[in-house]
Amino acid sequence: MSGAQGVNNYHGPVFNAGSSGNQFAWNNGTVTQNQQHNTAVAPGYEELASVVGNLLGELPRAGLGEAERADTEAAARGVLAEITGVDAPDEGRLRGALGRLDGSLAPVATGVVAGVAVGAQEWARAAIEALAGLI
Repeated sequence: MSGAQGVNNYHGPVFNAGSSGNQFAWNNGTVTQNQQHNTAVAPGYEELASVVGNLLGELPRAGLGEAERADTEAAARGVLAEITGVDAPDEGRLRGALGRLDGSLAPVATGVVAGVAVGAQEWARAAIEALAGLI
């Protein structure tokens, strides 16, 4: 005896597990969505947060190659995660995150990375100098 199989026709997103922080637009011609994740910066780290935030804002126009851009973005987000977490920043983890950020910028600043756009070397050098003043 063979039982009939049920057919599900889904006309929208289906979640089979918990989901949070997602945004969906369904059957829209155009859509604009925004999310804000306002987390407090740990006291004393406001200037560092500002420098790293500006670096992230300039990153798409900095002329870095795709790999260098991705590495720099990940490192910068690591710094921000450490200074905006629920707990007070751990100095060792923060130094490590800053070291990764500096390490992602250094090859560009020194000209070791070939194929980056004109101006990327100067931009990376300026970013390193701004970070060095805060460490």
